Order: sequence, then structure tokens, then C-alpha cells
Amino acid sequence: MRLVVGLGNPGHAYTQTLHNIGMWAIERAAARWSIRLTRRGLAHRGSGRLGSELIELAGTLDWMNLSGPPLKGLLREFKLTAEDLIVIHDDLDLEPGRLRIKLAGGHGGHNGIKSVIEALGTPQFVRVKIGIGRPAPGQNSADYVLEPVTRDEVQVLEPCLDRAVDALECLIHRGAAVAMNEFNVREPLNTNDE
Repeated sequence: MRLVVGLGNPGHAYTQTLHNIGMWAIERAAARWSIRLTRRGLAHRGSGRLGSELIELAGTLDWMNLSGPPLKGLLREFKLTAEDLIVIHDDLDLEPGRLRIKLAGGHGGHNGIKSVIEALGTPQFVRVKIGIGRPAPGQNSADYVLEPVTRDEVQVLEPCLDRAVDALECLIHRGAAVAMNEFNVREPLNTNDE
């Protein structure tokens, strides 16, 4: 079984913010894999299969900075280890629409990942990072990630969500090394220049 978790913040006010892009990816995966997500507490969860692999999808477990303890609880509930975990989250250091798969490592300044590492006591889990880019000069990073996305941002991020689900499928079926080789490449970003 694999546990795939998208980080974000609970509540309608945060649904369409860059910080919740991990949850968007969970919703996209659930739609493609015909897994029904239901609300259980602060989490949206669903179980299903991807081929022969049992999958548990979960998103927005608690406030981003407090993601670790409820995530640890889910691992315990399903008798899984950190090696069975894939976490999807936003990344300020990647250009908008870029993907990067990472196996283990530090939190890179991401408070949600920091909380997960602290709760689990290990950084040994797979992350799928979705680039959201940096805020404009003078804009606070916290404000930037919590603002509603613009139509232009959605156009850049939409194709990346489909690639994120492709990456999850590759991770689950073929492993982290293959997925990193395939998805950690610089693909041309979707532009409307004609």
C-alpha cells in the first residue's frame, strides 16, 4: 500500500491558493484513478487501487505548519512506514509549472515538510514538488502563497497537475529512480506565444 498526501490548508478561503497545490494534485489523481474523496475531520481521504497497488489518498490534513502529526497518525493507522509515503507540495524555488521528485533530504524552508520530518523522525520519504515560483520583489512569501491564484497562474499550473499524476503513477509502478530520471527534466513550459 502507498499513502499519497497533498499538503495544504483547510477551509474554503485557502482552496484556490498556491499553498494548496498539493491538494489539487490529490484531487486530479482521485479523478483519474476513480477514487472517491470524502471529508474525515480536516482531511479529504479516499482508498482505491492503481493497478495491483492499494492506494490511500489524503489531503489538507491540518494547517500546513501542523501537517506532520496527523500524517504520522495515518501511517500508523495503515501500518505503513515513511518509505511508503509520497508527499506532494508547493515549492517556491521551482519555476511555476515545473516538477521535481526528491527522495529524502531536508525541508528546504517549507514548514509543512519540516512538520512532517519532525513528526516522523526521518526525512526518508518521497516528495513531489510542484513549482509555484517566487513572489514579486518586496512581496512577502507567506502572503504570496496564500493569495488566490490568477487565471494566468492556473493556465501554467493545469498541465503540471496532469504531469504530477503521471509522476505518481511512475513512482508507484516503477520506483523513485526511474521517476526522477523521467520527470526531473526541464520541459518547455506551456506558453501562449504564437
